[in-house]
Amino acid sequence: MDFKQFMDGVSRAFELVGIAVLVIGFLAGLFLAVRDLVRGERSGVYRMIRKYFGQSILLGLEVLVAADLIRTVAVDPTLRNVEVLGLIVLIRTFLSFSLEIEIEGIVPWRRWRLMAPGSPPPEGRDDTG
Repeated sequence: MDFKQFMDGVSRAFELVGIAVLVIGFLAGLFLAVRDLVRGERSGVYRMIRKYFGQSILLGLEVLVAADLIRTVAVDPTLRNVEVLGLIVLIRTFLSFSLEIEIEGIVPWRRWRLMAPGSPPPEGRDDTG
C-alpha cells in the first residue's frame, strides 16, 4: 500500500465518521424528544430535535471538510481539485454560519450580549442585524 492509497483510506474514514455524526446526532435528538414527549413535556420537543440535529450537522460538516482537505492535499493535489475544495469549503462555511445563527438565535458577533447579566434568552429575539 502506497501513501496515496493510505491517505485515500484515511479520507474515506473521515467521511464515514462525518456521516455517522450526522446520523447519531439526529437519532440522539429524536430519542431525547421522544423521551420528553413520553414524560409529558411537549414545549421544547421541536427545539430539542432542531438543536441536536443542527449541532450534529455543524460537527459533521467540519469532519467532512477535513476529509476533503486530506483527499485534495494528499491524494490528488491538482489545481482543479484545489478549486473544488475551495468552493466546497465556502459552501460549507456558509452553511455552518447560517446553521449556527439558527441554533443560537443570534449572530456570532453579538453573542457577547448573551453573557451580559440579566439578558433574556435568545429565543424570540430579533437580533439578526
